[in-house]
Amino acid sequence: MKVGVVGTGMVGSSAAFAMVLEGAASELVLVDHNPALAKAQAQDILHATPFSHPVRITAGDYAELAGAGLVVLAAGVAQKPGETRLQLLERNAAVFAAIIPEVLKTAPDAILLIATNPVDVMTDIAARISQLPPGRVMGSGTILDSARFRALLGEHLGVSPKSVHAYVLGEHGDSEVLWWSGATAGSVSVAAMADQLGHPLDQPARDRIDEGVRRAAYHIIAGKGATWFGIGGGLARIAQAIAGDENVLLSVSAPTDQVEGVENVTLSLPRIVGTKGCGALLRPELDDAEKAALKRSAEIPKEASDSLKL
Repeated sequence: MKVGVVGTGMVGSSAAFAMVLEGAASELVLVDHNPALAKAQAQDILHATPFSHPVRITAGDYAELAGAGLVVLAAGVAQKPGETRLQLLERNAAVFAAIIPEVLKTAPDAILLIATNPVDVMTDIAARISQLPPGRVMGSGTILDSARFRALLGEHLGVSPKSVHAYVLGEHGDSEVLWWSGATAGSVSVAAMADQLGHPLDQPARDRIDEGVRRAAYHIIAGKGATWFGIGGGLARIAQAIAGDENVLLSVSAPTDQVEGVENVTLSLPRIVGTKGCGALLRPELDDAEKAALKRSAEIPKEASDSLKL
């Protein structure tokens, strides 16, 4: 599958590098408003192909995206001092309004995968600008948060995170909901496995894991300024699922008709991801506290999206 990446900063380039390592694309085209940066990133990543997969990697303009089955949008502007969140959203909406028509002009059949933050609102903006059918626009959503949840649960249990099935739902942000009641390891709940292995998930343990998931970005940003490797891996995983038509459940963000009484909101739920994009979603069986938390989480991107005039 040919994949385009628009925006080749740390997130976009990390996603491209991870796709090469995973063999998630047969061809990669990197596009950036700074062509020299895109070219340098393409050359650097190309030099890793002898150690990974024989992916063809080039840099170019939008015309080079012709034939792409997937285009990752990792472009956006940084927040200015004193700028409100809404003002930042309006500027990023303007960026998407310029980029998306150019992408679809040359790659009309591509799936759009949004990585720009705030990802739920930007995914909603992309869906509104592109007017693509449902499933053809999705955001990385909480795929990274879910990976953090799995990693920390695996560490606590002393098992591989690949044996842990756990999702983070809702907004990719502080209001996200760790779906504790649905988390499993093997064929049992994580709580039951924890008891069997002598590592009970008591409240201090749950609080520590919650902090490690919910506040991870803040800790990483404090140490190195931004996050990019984790989300790069998450974007590559989504690309892999699309290229291989895996029909796998991933916690990606997409427009949703109704979530806990909040209508027409874009957020993350487990969705089937394959060659046509994201399809049917899983409606999680939540306890009362999780339902209330998911409703609160849904209201945040809904309010932000409704405040924007496109």
